[in-house]
Amino acid sequence: MTRVDFYFNAPDRLQVACRLAGKALAAGERMLVYAPEADLASRVDRLMWTSPATGFVPHCAADDPLAPDTPVVIARGEDAPGDFSLLLNLGAECPPHFARFERLLEVVSTDEQDRAAARERHRQYKSRGYAITNHDLARDG
Repeated sequence: MTRVDFYFNAPDRLQVACRLAGKALAAGERMLVYAPEADLASRVDRLMWTSPATGFVPHCAADDPLAPDTPVVIARGEDAPGDFSLLLNLGAECPPHFARFERLLEVVSTDEQDRAAARERHRQYKSRGYAITNHDLARDG
C-alpha cells in the first residue's frame, strides 16, 4: 500500500518540491511530479533548472523522448513512461493514479486555500486506510 507523506507549512511550495526531487535523485529513486495545470508544470520545470543553487535536478516532461531515462519527470496527466517509486502531487486534488506508487509526497504551503485542499486530501487518504506521516517544515526545517 502507498505510504503518504505530508510536508506542511512550506514557505514556498515549489522550492520544497525541488528540494524533495533533489533528495530522491540523491537516493537513486525516480520521481514523477504531478502538476495538472500547464502554468504550474511550467513553473516547476523552470525552477528545477536552478534549484539547488549549485546545480539542477535532471528532469523533463512526460511526453519528452528522454522521459524513460530521466530521474524526475513532470506530468500533467496519468500517463508517464517508466517505473517510478515516488509521486509528488502539486495538484489541488488527490492524483487519480497515486495508488500505483510506493510513496506519495504532498507539499502544503501556508496559504489557507492550499491548506484547506490539503486537509480534504488528507481526509480522503485516511478514510481509505493509507498510512500518513506528517512533516512540519516550520519545525523540522
